[in-house]
Amino acid sequence: MYGARQQVLWWGALVSVAALIALCLLWETVLAPLKPGGSWLALKAVPLLFPLIGVLKRDLYTLQWSSMMILAYLAEGVVRGYSDKTMPWLGWAEAALVFVFFCCALLYVHPYKRAAKKAARELLDKVARSRNGHK
Repeated sequence: MYGARQQVLWWGALVSVAALIALCLLWETVLAPLKPGGSWLALKAVPLLFPLIGVLKRDLYTLQWSSMMILAYLAEGVVRGYSDKTMPWLGWAEAALVFVFFCCALLYVHPYKRAAKKAARELLDKVARSRNGHK
């Protein structure tokens, strides 16, 4: 199940979440901080470290839950892309990185989910056949 497509999707998820961490830190400390010298908003990058660790380990569960968690960053990126007057491209860059991560994570997990559903269906069929055979 692990082929070239999965490798590309894994790299896409890994690079996009790492770039998102870097963007969040740079945005709030150097590029366009809310206060001169940086702001506490840079701490928004901390929760992204958990998905980064899971993606490095190729953990399917992490890819699943982080694909939902990361949508908060999409919302922030879109809102700040529309509302920021000085550097709206930072918000749009955040939204784009989230979109890449979201797509790569879901597409990476998809074949494993399909295989798990098939295995569960086969097990249920086997249990049903064994019950019908014992009656």
